[in-house]
Amino acid sequence: MTKTEYEKLLKKIHDKVSETRKDTSSRFELPKVDIMWQGNRTFFRNFSEFPKVLRRDPEKILQYLSKEFATPAQYTGDKAVFVGKKEPHEFTALFNRYLKEYVECPTCKSPDTRVERSNRVTFLVCEACGAKSSLKGQYA
Repeated sequence: MTKTEYEKLLKKIHDKVSETRKDTSSRFELPKVDIMWQGNRTFFRNFSEFPKVLRRDPEKILQYLSKEFATPAQYTGDKAVFVGKKEPHEFTALFNRYLKEYVECPTCKSPDTRVERSNRVTFLVCEACGAKSSLKGQYA
């Protein structure tokens, strides 16, 4: 193999890798929060979409939101019900923080992670780069 052939192959590989990097950052988007208020309750109508996108347990995500809002919450069907009036931007901010703390790989920032428990310690295992890091919270 000559030097020019090698450089062409190297450039081709580099282009493929940079394409996939762009795809991974743009393909992962959180859905838009759909809220409805009724009296003193906030109905999060599309709550069930978020655990699917984040690939996490709906009960854990609901616990996290309930703790952060310091209000009771219920998960019924596709929606979650919170006591008190909550704004959509508050949910979006909390989901972004949850994403950084419990979903994104701290090494490569990939959202393709899974949670493993071993000897009462919870780890975040990245499926993209293989990194394994411990999680401090209980909401993963």
